[in-house]
Amino acid sequence: MKKSWQISLFLILILSLLGVIISGKNPFELDPKTVPGDVAWMLTSTALVLFMTPGLAFFYGGMIQPKNIISTMLQSFVAMGIVSIVWVLIGFSLAFGDSIGPEKYGLIGNPFTFFMFKGVGGNINATLAPTIPLALFAIFQMKFAIITPALITGSFAGRVRFSSYILFISLFSIFIYAPLAHWTWHPNGFLRNWGVLDFAGGTVVHMSAGFAALAGAMFLGPRRDYQQQFHPANIPFVLLGASMLWFGWFGFNAGSALAANSIATVALMNTNIASAAAMIGFILFDVAMGRKPSAMGAAIGLVVGLVAITPAAGFVNLGAAIFIGLVASFICNIAISYRSKTSLDDTLDVFPAHGMGGIIGMILTAVFAQGVGLFYGEYKTFLFHMLALVIVGVYTFGGSYLLYVVTNKIIPLRVSPKSERLGLDITQHDESYINEHVKE
Repeated sequence: MKKSWQISLFLILILSLLGVIISGKNPFELDPKTVPGDVAWMLTSTALVLFMTPGLAFFYGGMIQPKNIISTMLQSFVAMGIVSIVWVLIGFSLAFGDSIGPEKYGLIGNPFTFFMFKGVGGNINATLAPTIPLALFAIFQMKFAIITPALITGSFAGRVRFSSYILFISLFSIFIYAPLAHWTWHPNGFLRNWGVLDFAGGTVVHMSAGFAALAGAMFLGPRRDYQQQFHPANIPFVLLGASMLWFGWFGFNAGSALAANSIATVALMNTNIASAAAMIGFILFDVAMGRKPSAMGAAIGLVVGLVAITPAAGFVNLGAAIFIGLVASFICNIAISYRSKTSLDDTLDVFPAHGMGGIIGMILTAVFAQGVGLFYGEYKTFLFHMLALVIVGVYTFGGSYLLYVVTNKIIPLRVSPKSERLGLDITQHDESYINEHVKE
């Protein structure tokens, strides 16, 4: 194991030298066509989206057993480092490089278009973002690529080796996330040219993470103490994480307008109201089912609303946003309750919350999108959304399952029974949240 980490260290040093050679020859020129207001907003949005990943770490970490809180939070946290490197190396080029495939039916970007961010600087790329530097667009998109594999971690929390997790998210970013981003957001992507609408990542981020989480839970099997009842490690952490996610999501959705304009305003407004409606809807549904209103329910509900409005944020009106949030809260609440009664150990309910939330958002976007939705008498968008749902679901579930198999062949995914019993904090990282609190 030590040797594999040494090899990894050597490889990243070599790649860094390669980056100096390639990008060092590219002057960071200033493009007079940039719009300062748009640049300022996108710089802010980029920071907000990155803030979501530490928020996710607190959100997930607070839900798990105390013996796994550090490992669970670190899995989200380390994605900011691993995926950033992968994105610069090849991920951005695969997602937004010159399209490979028939015109308007592109399947993947050319890995050499922006390899090691070659040509990515202060210049504007009119086909991707006409008013901001290409470098800013690339870094903004990087933050989406970071949080997607981090979302998956909740499904297998408490039973995966740290080293195998790093390998898996690297492969996922290259073979699952980048193609989906190309299909959906690149001007030549085939889903985009079918008219499939995904304003900020309901398909690319949440559906892909949800189906990958489902595949992971099925591949790994349940925890050995799955049937035992346990209390979340720290509910205030859950509330803190949910608050950070809500705050950062304004950059996630409103920033996807790629400009400081009225569309960004509509997206921000819809993001807030859908989340608020979903939080209240989730709590009311709990009470209607005989459960008490809870902090966990409020936190999960607001996140479900954020997930569901993401694909629709810039395409629907305020009333539709409220409806989307409420419907998502009811369906995801039912899905979470049903999952808990099965043998599927999706530890933190990633598929019932993020996967189902993304699916609901995608469907309802096709219903309520202004002028082109089913509600307005148009059916073409709705039919293409249903087809895209099947394609994305099959690709992300099947592809992710295959990546779990490949990763497991290289580095066994599952920790030993003893490590699982003692907890990953101690056995994987030699750190302990429990001991720190005992000292206090």
